[in-house]
Amino acid sequence: MAHLLHIDSSIRGEHSVSRRLTARAVAAWCAAHPGGTVTYRDLGREPLPHLDEAGGLARMVPAEQHTPEQRASWALSERLVNEVKRADVVLLGLPLYNYGPPSSVKTWVDHLIAPGIAYDPGTGAGLLGNREFVVVASRGGGYGAGTPREGWDHAGTWLPHGLSMTGLEPRFITAELTLAPTVPAMAELIPLHEASLATAEREIDELWSPVSAAA
Repeated sequence: MAHLLHIDSSIRGEHSVSRRLTARAVAAWCAAHPGGTVTYRDLGREPLPHLDEAGGLARMVPAEQHTPEQRASWALSERLVNEVKRADVVLLGLPLYNYGPPSSVKTWVDHLIAPGIAYDPGTGAGLLGNREFVVVASRGGGYGAGTPREGWDHAGTWLPHGLSMTGLEPRFITAELTLAPTVPAMAELIPLHEASLATAEREIDELWSPVSAAA
């Protein structure tokens, strides 16, 4: 049975564009996979604990030598890695905060970099590949070629590198200028935002459509 892992990370609640778009993607996936199952994790509302000294050392010491704190941190990493392993598709909502990813997403990635279960420390081979990884990104401004802040989106450039050891390879669908409708100084950019949003919605709708699969 097909299985989807759906992860949100926005802290903007009902005002979140990335949440709205991931919900649209889940609906599209469920329509294409009748009987499929979905696991949901909300990093924005229930963030994971950052790796502290115990969590970091848990990856460097044999399991039989773990302290109780190290054992708990490693158990959480195992749970998160297994969520990915059970999924045929991983769907991540990735808003841009202060030109980088939400800290909750960075923590999720840190937990996934787990030797022996997410990658082979001997060969360096990733153990989480061979599954679809769709990242729905939202950006309040514009960061494309020729814009004043070209290259300032460090979330989209970081994520493929951050997960490279695991074998996960993200496919990005991005909506930008999402603040244009609510920031008066950006009002003239509303048409560009609407076009970007429409493109993102179309790409989502085509992800698992029979026509796209046939093409």
